[in-house]
Amino acid sequence: MKRNWEYKKLGEVVSFIGDGDWIESRHQSDNGIRLIQTGNIGNGVFKAKEDRPHFISESTFDELGCTEIYEGDCLVSRLPDPIGRACIIPNMQNRMITAVDCTILRFQKLVDSNFFVYYTRSKRYNKEIENYTTGSTRKRISRKNLESIQVPVPPISEQSKIVAELDLLTSIIDKQNAQLKEIDNLAQAIFYDMFGDPIENPKGWEVKLWGELFDTILGKMLDAKKQNPNDTVRSYLGNTNVQWFSFDLTALKTMTFSAKEMEKFALRKGDILLCEGGESGRCAVWEDDDSLVLFQKAIHRARVKDKALIEAHFIPFVIKFMREKGGLKNFVSKATIEHLTGEKLALVPIILPPLSLQQSFAEKIQSIEKQKEAIRASIADTQKLLDYTMDKYFG
Repeated sequence: MKRNWEYKKLGEVVSFIGDGDWIESRHQSDNGIRLIQTGNIGNGVFKAKEDRPHFISESTFDELGCTEIYEGDCLVSRLPDPIGRACIIPNMQNRMITAVDCTILRFQKLVDSNFFVYYTRSKRYNKEIENYTTGSTRKRISRKNLESIQVPVPPISEQSKIVAELDLLTSIIDKQNAQLKEIDNLAQAIFYDMFGDPIENPKGWEVKLWGELFDTILGKMLDAKKQNPNDTVRSYLGNTNVQWFSFDLTALKTMTFSAKEMEKFALRKGDILLCEGGESGRCAVWEDDDSLVLFQKAIHRARVKDKALIEAHFIPFVIKFMREKGGLKNFVSKATIEHLTGEKLALVPIILPPLSLQQSFAEKIQSIEKQKEAIRASIADTQKLLDYTMDKYFG
């Protein structure tokens, strides 16, 4: 942090601060006023989640006396993960409100809202948030404590220059991530060309149920209160670490595992890791020969029973296609949060083209993966530069 910068409490630099509204499921409707929730608040970015929008009616808005939010407002999540993350609301082409665990900020002219959002991604900010966090089972920060967070307030012209510099680096990373998505789309197009629709199965491939093809188990149920100090601390995969076709290993958490658990929940090269909840079915193939990483109960680990039938790298593309085209909807339970149980997963039908054709597809995918690795390396380099720049201003 620069020493000549002025610092003020967050509550001193806003023209408006307030929490969202208490909206229960019974208040929601199929259309009307858009409800923005903590899940829409990314770490510095807004997550639209257009596949699962929530609304309330105009009459409910009036009945509950809701607070309307607008394009350009800053929202801060008072819940994990991480607590205190923030984003700017874009134009959603709807009237909007937000949920009670989201705090609405409108800044005075001395603070650029984008500057503040970048600051919320700094180590300094997150450390201060931790000092104000309360709760044992579910941690949060109160709005009163949030108002006490110290915010740097350099001259507005300097804020604008910093935002422009950070925006440039962020835009480079965004473009590189867009390249990765384009490559994934190419891979899916190759899959469709070779195998057709795995739901309609127009090419008449043999079909078997998941349970006939894979040995599948869920990982360890994680409970911080039941950690045994005599057990071994290991990193583990959580639901968010599993992406489509790859893994994000940048933020692995740790938990203690007994020797028996380490053997039971170990990963081998060729294992398929598939999310039970969240975006049920999201999966990737584990590529590490000798891994000390384990996995939690929110993830199914599937091992091929007969390698003469299945090439593991073929499966995530089958599941991705089925997820997008509705082929999984009859297997996914939806109580409060969608989940794909082991019993239901075992009944999912999987097409079985000849193994040689699956292997030919896998070779094409491996070539594509090399392109993705080069882009990921470039993203990592740009991210390092962004982290350095963030630390230069906010460290």
